[in-house]
Amino acid sequence: MKTMLNARMCISTIPANNCSARYAVLGAGFAGLSVAWHLLQHSSKDSHLCIDIYDEVGIGGAASGVSGGLLHPYSPKVKVLWRGEDCWNECLRLLSVAERALEARVPDSISQDSSFFCMDEPIVCRRGILRTMMTEKNAEIMKENARTCIENCNLELLDKDAAQNLVPRLHVPLNAAVYMPQALSIRPTHYLQALFAACKNQADELCVSFSKKVEVNLYKESIDTLCELAGKYNAVIICLGAKVDMLPEFSGKLPLRTCRGVVAQLNLSAHSRDEYGCNSPSILSDAWLSFQGPRTVLMGSTWDWSSKNYSSSVCEDESSMALQELLPKASAVYPSIREWTFIRARAGLRAMPPLTNFGSLPILGCVNDAVKPKNKCMYWLFGGLGSRGLLYHAFLGKLLARAVVSDDEMVLPPELTSWKQMKVWKYNL
Repeated sequence: MKTMLNARMCISTIPANNCSARYAVLGAGFAGLSVAWHLLQHSSKDSHLCIDIYDEVGIGGAASGVSGGLLHPYSPKVKVLWRGEDCWNECLRLLSVAERALEARVPDSISQDSSFFCMDEPIVCRRGILRTMMTEKNAEIMKENARTCIENCNLELLDKDAAQNLVPRLHVPLNAAVYMPQALSIRPTHYLQALFAACKNQADELCVSFSKKVEVNLYKESIDTLCELAGKYNAVIICLGAKVDMLPEFSGKLPLRTCRGVVAQLNLSAHSRDEYGCNSPSILSDAWLSFQGPRTVLMGSTWDWSSKNYSSSVCEDESSMALQELLPKASAVYPSIREWTFIRARAGLRAMPPLTNFGSLPILGCVNDAVKPKNKCMYWLFGGLGSRGLLYHAFLGKLLARAVVSDDEMVLPPELTSWKQMKVWKYNL
């Protein structure tokens, strides 16, 4: 309660003329922190700026932080995803921003989250990703798609010997696999903490360079209704993932489905000499394996479409059911995974977007029609990142920040705003 009161007091006592641009970002996951960073880049250099980020569980505390962190721009059949090259390149830029912040970290600059200083592990594991071909039908499709790839994220077709040279004892039933040598494995919570630090650092630099007041604040509190923010901001950007449905203004109005995914951490016994190679890639199959080091791997993910459980905690029964589902899928490709020991499980409730002609794309846009503000505040939505949030967050955060700063939804690609024509939105306003 003390945190909430202090946050409220801070908002209500800042004179309006101290900040000519004030933004509230709801959510401190991939979407929220990407938007915050890009608002800093695209806001006027001549005006004071305040960005308040609200998240009751803190940075990366929800589904973003539970992500397996496998980053590449391809579908399961290795076809380039919608705007895949743009999304990939923007991700690389934002990852570089976070890595620089980690290298230059100063304790006082990110006092809101002291766990940042315990991060001895890198944000990015540059080990590539490998996908084996398991059926004849998919093999032909994948081989055809592999002919077209993004220049800085190549696809290589490997035979069994080449694949097993990368991952000993890998099961390659059709003598074919696709290797993405430049694909990445990210530690999501580390990355998000570093990205928040980068936002704080950027705010300090803008203060010095342009002699203006720039603030980036994190408040660990929930916003139960958008009415709480009325009259305090130029714009409110809603990046709450599955929790957006808990806001009364949006309950039952968005074309999103929720899906709970459980991710298990497994470790290799200290007595085992058979470590996973430091240069061996992570593995994609019906269950993915995101290797975090020679003796640690994340295995995921389950798909529970009936769940409304927002908690990241996983009970013993749910963990057991997840292992029963995931281990057979993972061991079908990498049999040695059965030698690893289960350590813990975490879960996230994903907001899954609607299917369009361009694939399952996140939903963006101005949502004043649902909020019906009585003042000039603009309300924006960034939702439905689904299972590809890591790939989409940087590029779409940049697009949305431009729309927010310009007060112009037309800068967004129409395929990201076409959801507004769906009945669930049009007829529930």
